[in-house]
Amino acid sequence: MASDRGPYIATAVFCETLLTEASGVLTLVRIVDRMTSTAVGPNAPEEMPPTRLNWTLVIALKSGDARGSHPVKITPQLPSGETLRPVILSAHFEGGNKGVNLLSQLDMQLPMPGIYWFHIHVDDQFMTKVPLEVIYSRIVTPGDQR
Repeated sequence: MASDRGPYIATAVFCETLLTEASGVLTLVRIVDRMTSTAVGPNAPEEMPPTRLNWTLVIALKSGDARGSHPVKITPQLPSGETLRPVILSAHFEGGNKGVNLLSQLDMQLPMPGIYWFHIHVDDQFMTKVPLEVIYSRIVTPGDQR
């Protein structure tokens, strides 16, 4: 009989709002993978100013053969290829089809437009990566351009 290794990724997404019911059931509101940073005015900068990301990364895992506490590492990668310091969470697995939901409120400055990747590892084993595209929209309006 084949072994049911694990853990396994069930879901990994960004959402703007997360509701948790009394029963523990999650409702993900506005699942997103793209954000627009807009600068408006007579002196709107040509390059995107740092933009704040304040969304929740939801990672739902299923145990498989995994039991006990295991580290889950989220490593952001900038569009330039540079990686940032990882966020490390702990997941407690009970085995089988039982799951664990990890909620990481990512509050960070995004320094440039492009595609950011958030690499997810469990026990240093790569599981998946989640993209976030940042678009810069510059709108120069008439006015005092001192």
